[in-house]
Amino acid sequence: MKFSIFQESRLGARKINQDRVGYCYSRDALLMVVADGMGGHLNGELAAQIALQYLTELFRGEARMRLGDPARFLHHGLNDAHEAILDCVRTRNLPEAPRTTCVACVVQDGVATWAHVGDSRLYHVRDGKILSQTRDHSKVQWLVDTGQLREEAASRHPERNKVLNCLGGSRPPQVDLSHRNRLADGDALVLCTDGLWGALTPGMLASVLSRKTLRKRLPTLLDLAQARAGRGCDNLSVVAMSWTEPGATLVDTSTRTLELDEFAHESSAAARMRPKDRDASGDAGAPADTATHPIDRERAGAEANPGYLSDEEIERAIEEIRSAIRRRTPPGAR
Repeated sequence: MKFSIFQESRLGARKINQDRVGYCYSRDALLMVVADGMGGHLNGELAAQIALQYLTELFRGEARMRLGDPARFLHHGLNDAHEAILDCVRTRNLPEAPRTTCVACVVQDGVATWAHVGDSRLYHVRDGKILSQTRDHSKVQWLVDTGQLREEAASRHPERNKVLNCLGGSRPPQVDLSHRNRLADGDALVLCTDGLWGALTPGMLASVLSRKTLRKRLPTLLDLAQARAGRGCDNLSVVAMSWTEPGATLVDTSTRTLELDEFAHESSAAARMRPKDRDASGDAGAPADTATHPIDRERAGAEANPGYLSDEEIERAIEEIRSAIRRRTPPGAR
């Protein structure tokens, strides 16, 4: 399994970075995750961290080089991450549940499968064209789908930041799963938060998302999104990979072959991450009634966010997350 991968997360104009982004891979499978903590609720960064940590830890427990059923892994993983957030709320006596959007993708056997909750997106790009993308669980997307709003007006709509579906909410999340998507040589998969895609047109995104320019142009794309968003720039985060067919040569040759049962894992919040080139080869729609209960991710101020968890508090919460994973993971998968 050969691929090149890049990730980066930026603060933007916010005081803290509530995005979390990371990837984890074995010799035969790759998991990528982006989570966007929702700023209108306490400790959104904690919810995003739990989602990222839960999925990557679960991957390490279940993959054993490969996953038995990537779609099942994603569906159950996101639902269990939601429950892990609620467990954390009960354990820590938090006044309200932190919430996050999340998009995650598994690549295995040359096939990509992805799932999402909320408005963090995945784009599947081939030859500079967007083949497919996730459909936002948002108030604006619901208005477009029901014919109440034209798509070209969505980016200017006053309720464009309202999300209808998330992890950590009062209702169980609606997890949207993709079909199995066969990858071709040079395909790109890009997972990102709305801080990136919200400031750009589809044409801008498509023009740079190809294997030959991915690792060089994505930082430029982040620069462009940040400049276009200006003083209102949200956190912006991305993890992207370009696929190389078996037998083909990576554009860059700094590769690594994993040993049996070995995993690699990288994640970040605000730090810039350098592109990585990996050779892991081996032998072996939101319900309509939820539109009346939108979640405003930008409800800021002292009333909505009287304080944030410190890095140390989040680290302590990680142990609680691991305990939750152990409780929810079947003994045979550990």
